[in-house]
Amino acid sequence: MSKDFGPMEDSNRSCNASIHDVSTPQRRTVLRGGAGAALAALFAPFHAAAAEDAKPGAPPAPLLGFSGIPPGTDDRLVVPAGYTAMPLAPWGEPVGIAGRLPVWKDDASNTAADQAVQMGMHHDGLHFYPIDGSSTHGLLAVNHEYVDDGLLHTDGTADWSAAKVMKAQAAHGLAVIEIELKDGAWEMVRPSRFARRVTMDSPFDVGGPAAGHPMLRTAADPGGRRVLGTLGNCASGITPWGTYLSGEENWMGYFAGGGRIDAHHQRWGLRKTSWYRWEAHDERFDTTRHPNEPNRFGWIVELDPHDPASTPIKRTALGRAAHEGAWVAVTKDGRAVVYSGEDAQFEYIYKFVSRDRIAPAGKGLTQAQANRELLDHGTLYVARFDASGSGRWLPLVHGRGPLTAANGFADQGEVVVKARQASDALGATKMDRPEWLAIDPKSGWVHCTLTNNSARGTLGHPGVDAANPRANNTMGQVIRWRDEGDFDGTVFRWNHLLLAGDPHNARAEAQGNIDGDAFACPDGIAFDARGVLWIDTDIGQSSLNSGEMARLGNNQMLACDIRTGEVRRFLTGPVNCEITGCTFTPDGTTMFLNVQHPGESPRGHNDPANPRRYSNWPDFRAGGRPRSATVAVRRKDGGVVGT
Repeated sequence: MSKDFGPMEDSNRSCNASIHDVSTPQRRTVLRGGAGAALAALFAPFHAAAAEDAKPGAPPAPLLGFSGIPPGTDDRLVVPAGYTAMPLAPWGEPVGIAGRLPVWKDDASNTAADQAVQMGMHHDGLHFYPIDGSSTHGLLAVNHEYVDDGLLHTDGTADWSAAKVMKAQAAHGLAVIEIELKDGAWEMVRPSRFARRVTMDSPFDVGGPAAGHPMLRTAADPGGRRVLGTLGNCASGITPWGTYLSGEENWMGYFAGGGRIDAHHQRWGLRKTSWYRWEAHDERFDTTRHPNEPNRFGWIVELDPHDPASTPIKRTALGRAAHEGAWVAVTKDGRAVVYSGEDAQFEYIYKFVSRDRIAPAGKGLTQAQANRELLDHGTLYVARFDASGSGRWLPLVHGRGPLTAANGFADQGEVVVKARQASDALGATKMDRPEWLAIDPKSGWVHCTLTNNSARGTLGHPGVDAANPRANNTMGQVIRWRDEGDFDGTVFRWNHLLLAGDPHNARAEAQGNIDGDAFACPDGIAFDARGVLWIDTDIGQSSLNSGEMARLGNNQMLACDIRTGEVRRFLTGPVNCEITGCTFTPDGTTMFLNVQHPGESPRGHNDPANPRRYSNWPDFRAGGRPRSATVAVRRKDGGVVGT
């Protein structure tokens, strides 16, 4: 969920001609704004793409058993008739660590020490872990992506201090909470032996080829193997061995480069000043003093939610990026394959294939412990999408092709630290902000949301290509691929599941081809056990007021039957929020999702002078502060969500 903090998002200034430009003159003309018969073909419904895996015979039985709802405009959460949506675990609630249960204070007077054991700000990715297979008792692991200082402190950003920096750092990271369904409502179990908060003070081990690398060494950590904290935690994934994966996304915006920014940091978007001014009171965010500190962020982190005493690990073999998240598939011979996207304009899609097979539990070890080093050894690839509808995974391996010492890659550690530069050198396809991924459990197709890219085709930036076919792409699309042979295949075929947009828009490239309820800016996605694809949207508030977005309403969740292409709107959020995340209980009767930044102002943060100006969801008390929160969605009759 890349927040729009200005030019930071577009750090790829490599504007060389793409080798993936669309080759046919007719299509090239259409994608640059032409019209005619080819335009109709481009925006045709995606039934053909979805149907190529369908079996012949009678039409499939419908999967969407609810009535779609209209776009939302109010400061409330709306679901279809027959459903309930109940907030759970909002920002500031104590997570449940025994003896450390500070009460939430609506005046924002909680201290940094309080915040370190409370739910963090701006919930994002999440996953439900059943306890003993239960659908009524389990753990939730939750990402806390970033903070809004206008809400976090009693007087906003005035009188900036070390105490405010410490509290902001404590509001980042991850949370693990225990929850239980009682009398039809989910509630937190407190205290809980599983309860945990991971913040910017929490130690992380470093695994993989960059562990101990000179580019990760600092004065505080001369060995380059122990990092304090995680930030920008966006989307999430799970592993077959029971751990939680979280992507560090907008980490570079926390660092200040001053007047000295080298080519490496410039490629990653380092600016003279930071977003949050942490460097004023925490010197490790001043790169003029600690130039290697940014290299210690941008990784996929792995956490064992069942063991609060375990140390989380930064998995450098998966590559450094503005990681949205990580999603795991398993090959026929039992190896792990991790797909990930980089949520930034003109950045890349990656795949990691483990060297070793997934190990079972045994010899006194849990399965998580038995696979503690699995993601440290394997091969990292970056995707190239060709105009023919095929593609290739290009190995990011030191010594192959241009990835040599002569070209600035001394070893594999430097390749993964400089994953963007390595992908540039290999000629990978520059994408329109790859965000969440989801793997269809029935067909093996991997789906990825490309949220938007308004810079596509503009002066000084790459033009359209087959995978990213629209200039000034304000609407986004969902692309999908299937690897040939198995998930470790190096060749794949691909197509677009859909192009988002409102069919009533005057501009052809903003119209889309959706069969059903229109939406823009697809972000979070997840498949349920029945094969329904659930889609979250993230329309920036300034964009929502534009003519192209005006009819789409508040951010929302939709369901897509990929067999037929039908899309129905299932949920709309409170004012100026983002809907994010999607996870289910094993029996499918509860869906958990997150409402992030309700009440955000069009400038990107709540107004420090009036933080309640747009919303006070979910409390709705006079003067209540808006709070990000997890939401539990259930059918009133206890049935499977979506049926």
